[in-house]
Amino acid sequence: MSVRRDNSTAQASTTREYTVRRADLPLSCPSPEMQLWNSHPRVYLPVETEGTSICPYCGASYRLVD
Repeated sequence: MSVRRDNSTAQASTTREYTVRRADLPLSCPSPEMQLWNSHPRVYLPVETEGTSICPYCGASYRLVD
């Protein structure tokens, strides 16, 4: 069996702290650029209300910078 690897996307949840901009909203974890096959279900995070948000699945922290 051959396994195809897509190296055009980032590994999911490898970084613990992310900065995001309003242009990136709505914010989801994992983000659309991350591979989903090895991660948790996609959840949307309300970073715009408090300026920060933590993913309930992986604990990744997101901070709004603008």
